[in-house]
Amino acid sequence: MTMNHHETPVLDALASYRDRGELGFSPPGHKQARGAAPAVRAVLGDAVFFGDVLATGGLDDRREKSSVLQRAENLMADAVHAEHTFFSTCGSSLSVKAAMLSVAAPHQKLLVGRDAHKSVIAGLILCGIEPVWLEPQWDRERHLAHPPSPSTLEEAFTRHPDARGALITSPTPYGTAADLRAMADICHRRSRPLIVDEAWGAHLPFHPDLPSWAMDAGADVCVTSIHKMGSGLEQGSVFHLQGDLVDHDTLASRADLLGTTSPSVLLYAGIDGWRRQMILEGHGLLSQALDLVATVRRRIEEIEGMHVNGKDDFCGPGAAAEFDPLPLIIDIEGLGTTGYRAADWLRQHHRIDMHLVDHRRISAQFTHADDKDTADRLLAALHDLADHAHTLRPAPEVQVPTPAELRPDQVCLPRDAYFARTQDVPAPEAVGRVAAEMLTPYPPGIPAVLPGERITEPLLRYLRTGVEAGMNIPDPADPTLQTIRVRTEGP
Repeated sequence: MTMNHHETPVLDALASYRDRGELGFSPPGHKQARGAAPAVRAVLGDAVFFGDVLATGGLDDRREKSSVLQRAENLMADAVHAEHTFFSTCGSSLSVKAAMLSVAAPHQKLLVGRDAHKSVIAGLILCGIEPVWLEPQWDRERHLAHPPSPSTLEEAFTRHPDARGALITSPTPYGTAADLRAMADICHRRSRPLIVDEAWGAHLPFHPDLPSWAMDAGADVCVTSIHKMGSGLEQGSVFHLQGDLVDHDTLASRADLLGTTSPSVLLYAGIDGWRRQMILEGHGLLSQALDLVATVRRRIEEIEGMHVNGKDDFCGPGAAAEFDPLPLIIDIEGLGTTGYRAADWLRQHHRIDMHLVDHRRISAQFTHADDKDTADRLLAALHDLADHAHTLRPAPEVQVPTPAELRPDQVCLPRDAYFARTQDVPAPEAVGRVAAEMLTPYPPGIPAVLPGERITEPLLRYLRTGVEAGMNIPDPADPTLQTIRVRTEGP
């Protein structure tokens, strides 16, 4: 059936709600902004409150006879070549958990890339799945990880034929993507599903010069964040399904189990409107963005002390299969300072907020929303940063481990360590103990230490020198890492 992508069922229903003059004696209690504090209305504007209605019994009737959400989801599925789509207002952090729970049950094995986001680890903790870690492909020179290779996935299935499926993160926050077609083939030869955490890939279906879209590559479930590289609001997420290796009703049930009973119609509207924008205008918008980024990349290369990582740096044997150029990963090692200091300086002096920052990089994430004005402002700030880099020296040294030192032994399941009896010990005494919390440099939110892993001296040294240099580690009980939460030993 041909679908009309000029439609936006959620947005249209919101407009109709106001046109009809609906009067709700139900939540939300602000009652179409009437009860909101004047100071709040002055900052947020009344449009936010006008769009904040009940999904059921407001946007649609109590029995959802108009199928507003279902029609919007069907249009999205058609737009991105999926068989089914589910909207989520709890972010991709929930969506990826629902996908995991649909594939593996407690104590069953799931092959998981060790470069997974902390939301994946949270899913392991909540449901008790046993992870079999897939090693990323480590760039020893640049000290970063690319997605695992197909050969790593093949070897893991050979060692663990009882694994229920695999979960891969692609693309990464650095813009590098896995060979998803090969990975899907490896999984499907064993009648096992492939889940792709494609949170950074919402734009991929809409332009041929971007990395392969998971649904086109044969993945069974893929999760994407509409707010990251799309035009949706924060927490807007969708997950897509195709094939028969993951049951539709099971996935819907798991999402219902984890999700909120009070979904935000504002987020639904953002997802719905973004789909229409992309299906009608996406190719042109993304072409403009790609052209702009190509120019910005060339101009940053002219700034002394800076290098923008590109396909030649990140792709090839032993590295990534594909590359998204829209995230600008700027190596500033030549400036003699850290990404932490550089990002803080740019915010303080130019009111520019960078995305990913680490011991030697800053990242500027471009989307179809950027234009010559935003690009020129960034370039002017980067030139000024280079001119003032001497004020940011000497930078504290972050003692980055070797790839071999980055992978501690997993002693027990993440769930078992997280819910065990714990104690907080001084950091030096944590070496050799089993972690009971995540230690996650953020962004990008990939844990360096997980519950159930034995803490090593190189990893602890890396994290503590990182904190001293400006690294943000928000999830442990003590973000300063003076103490570490570990599993209590003994009876």
